[in-house]
Amino acid sequence: MQIVVEGPVLEGAAVCEPILRSLPEWFGIEEATRQYIEDIQGLPTLLAVRGDEVVGFLTLRTHSAYAAEIHVMGVRPEWHRHGVGRALVQGAETHLRQQGIEYLQVKTLSAAHPDQHYARTRTFYMAMGFRPLEEFPELWGPSNPCLQMIRSLSGEVAIQVQAKDQARSARQAT
Repeated sequence: MQIVVEGPVLEGAAVCEPILRSLPEWFGIEEATRQYIEDIQGLPTLLAVRGDEVVGFLTLRTHSAYAAEIHVMGVRPEWHRHGVGRALVQGAETHLRQQGIEYLQVKTLSAAHPDQHYARTRTFYMAMGFRPLEEFPELWGPSNPCLQMIRSLSGEVAIQVQAKDQARSARQAT
């Protein structure tokens, strides 16, 4: 059975909260997790569904007519490295391009913090075509330095990443 990306939907907190709670290595600060749950309720959220089970989600925040952000994203641990995150980001990009959005950003823990889980997160975003833009050492407090990454949704860079994705998909199918 294949993963289907649905949405975006509003009021997705009830299905997204269990996923957040299954990822304490990424969402271990209770106050921040509660804030994400509250935010998900009012922001457009894409859902990765397999059968009748939601296995991942991605919530978007639009900042301007040109730029949006992956506000929060989570994939059940047993579904890591199965293409769910990639499908969610690609679904978000398609949705945002239809709205004329040109840039997509994400904030994550920077490499200044030696967390192995967030190292995997940064590697994932780099593979999806995001590039480091700026580090904010104090945005989330001194123990959680923030890295802002950005990706163009138009032009040659996006086309190159799409070509790599298609080649990877073709290799996996064989």
